[in-house]
Amino acid sequence: MNIEISRIYENKEVSDNIRILVDRLWPRGISKEEAHLDYWHKQWAPGEDLRKKFHQDNISWELFRDEYRKELNDKQDQILNDLEELDKRKSLILLYGSKNKTQNHAVLLKEFLEAL
Repeated sequence: MNIEISRIYENKEVSDNIRILVDRLWPRGISKEEAHLDYWHKQWAPGEDLRKKFHQDNISWELFRDEYRKELNDKQDQILNDLEELDKRKSLILLYGSKNKTQNHAVLLKEFLEAL
């Protein structure tokens, strides 16, 4: 299964791929109709405490990465269950709202999913 990541603000087109919002919070300024989502898996996002610490610059990228990977390992069974519902012939597009394209949870989630 091919997995891509994209900012939801830059990728609002209808697609034959599977579009999954992976943020815990709904992105500002985007309507549900505009988003063209197939799924919203907020449970795949970092936990509320970890998300707040990272966005308030209270922890480093390295510590965030390590803590989020632990969370993903704990959620692995649920994530695998969610993936069972998906058409494996289609690409996944993991959508996120962060302005930072290199240091965000979608980058880490993509790595995690590719390793499954």
